Amino acid sequence: MPSHFSYQDGKFPNWLTQFAPLLTEAQLHWKRDKLKDQKGNKGSREEMRILGHVASPSFLSNGTALLFSPSPSLTFTPRFSPLSTVPFRRRSFSIAAEMASPVKKVLVPIANGTEPMEAVITIDVLRRAGADVTVASVGKELRVEAAHGVKIIADALVSNCVDNVFDLIALPGGIPGAANLRDCKELETMVKKQASEERPYAAVCASPAVALGSWGLLKGLKATCYPSFMQELQQSSAIAVESRVQKDGITVTSRGPGTTMEFSVALVEQLYGKEKANEVSGPLVMRPNHGDEYTIKELNSIPWETEDNPPQVLVPIANGSEEMEAVMIIDILRRAKVNVVVASVEEKLEILASRKVKLEADMLLDDAAKLSYHLIVLPGGLGGAQAFSKSEKLVDLLKKQHESNRPYGAICASPALVLEPHGLLKGKKATAFPAMCEKLSDQSEVENRVVVDGNLITSRGPGTSMEFGLAIVEKIFGCDKAMEIAKAMLFTV
Repeated sequence: MPSHFSYQDGKFPNWLTQFAPLLTEAQLHWKRDKLKDQKGNKGSREEMRILGHVASPSFLSNGTALLFSPSPSLTFTPRFSPLSTVPFRRRSFSIAAEMASPVKKVLVPIANGTEPMEAVITIDVLRRAGADVTVASVGKELRVEAAHGVKIIADALVSNCVDNVFDLIALPGGIPGAANLRDCKELETMVKKQASEERPYAAVCASPAVALGSWGLLKGLKATCYPSFMQELQQSSAIAVESRVQKDGITVTSRGPGTTMEFSVALVEQLYGKEKANEVSGPLVMRPNHGDEYTIKELNSIPWETEDNPPQVLVPIANGSEEMEAVMIIDILRRAKVNVVVASVEEKLEILASRKVKLEADMLLDDAAKLSYHLIVLPGGLGGAQAFSKSEKLVDLLKKQHESNRPYGAICASPALVLEPHGLLKGKKATAFPAMCEKLSDQSEVENRVVVDGNLITSRGPGTSMEFGLAIVEKIFGCDKAMEIAKAMLFTV
C-alpha cells in the first residue's frame, strides 16, 4: 500500500472483513488518543496493529492487490487527520504495511539514448517485487530522450543521489545511453563504492562493457553483454560468456532488450530470493523457453500491407497504462520504421503509468484524432484500460477503424475492458490477461500468447508484449523483417 479506507464507529471496517481471511493467529490492538489541534479543537487519533501471517498473493474484493510474502508479523498503523473537519462518526485513514525486512532501495540511472525497453522493464519488475526504485537522470534535467524517441521523466537527478545508499544499482543499455552513463562521474563514483562495499550492481546490453568494464568493475568476473560489445568486454579483463543472464557474486549482467525481463527477474532473486522471483514472474506471462522463436495463432488471414510509407500507427497511453507493454510496442514498431504516434488520453502529455514510471506522449489525443492510422493498438494496465474505455474520442476512433476494415489491436486488460464492452470483439477470436479472460464472450483461443483474427490482434500481458509487437511487424512488413528485429533484440537466438 498505502491504500485508503474508511470505517464507522461501532462497526468492523469493510476492508478488515475482507482482509481477515488472509490472516492467521491474528491479534488486533486498537488504541484511541484524545487530541487537540493548534486551535484547541478536540479530536481523536486511532492506532490499530494487526499481528499475524498474511497469505500471498491475494486480492480484496475491491480489486486491491495484496502481494505480501508470508511473514511472521505485519504492522499496520493508521494515521488519522484532520481533527475538526471530519465528523467523528466517519473517519478515513491510510494504512501502511511494514514488512519484517526493510524495503530494498534500487537506483536505475537513465540518460539520453538509453534503451527504453531495458530501463522500463527493469524498473517495472523490481517495483512489482516491492523495491523502492529511484529512476535518476545523469543529465541536468529530469526529462530524458531515450532511444527510439521514447520520453521518460526521471524521479531525481543522479547528482542528488550521491549520498544515498542503494541495495542495488542497475544500468540499462542503449547507445549512446551506455556511453552517457559511463561519462557521468557521480554515477561512476557511486557504482565503484557499491562494488567496494559488496552491494549488488548490474548492467544489460552495452553497459556491462561500456560502463562497468571501463570502470574496472568486471575484472576476473564472468559477464555478458550485447554481442557487438563482446570484444570490448574481453578487453576489460572480464571472463566474457554468451549467457542470456550471467551472475557472478554480487554482479549480474545480461545481453539486450530481449533478455531484460529474465535479467530483471534475476535481480529480484538477487535481492529477495527465489520464492519472490517466482511470485513476480508468474503474472508477467513470461515465455517458458527463452530465446525460442515466437509463434502466433492466426485465423481468417488477410493482408495488412499498406501503401503508406511509412505506415502510421496510434498508440494511446493514459494514467495507469502498463509501461512495459506501451514501451515495448512503441520501441519495436519504431525499429521497423513505423511512424508511431504516442497520444495521451489525459489532459496533459505526461502520464503516470501503472508502476509509477512517468512517460511523455508526443501529443494529446485531441490532436492525434485529426490524423488517420493504418493501425490503432492499445497497451494494457488496469487503470489505463479503464481510461481508454471512458474516452469517447478514442472509442470513436476504434469503431471507425473497425468499420473501415483497418487493423486494430490490444493487449493485457484492454481486450476485455475496452474492445469487448464496445462491441469490437463481436464475431472475433481474442485473448487477454489471464485474469480478464472470463470477460471475453468467446474464450476459445485465450490460451494463445498472440491471436490474429483478420484485422484484429490481441495478446496477454507484459511477457507477451515483444511477441505482440513482432507479430504486428510481421503482418505489415513480413516475417523476414520481424525475425531481423527479433534477432537484433536477442529475443530469439
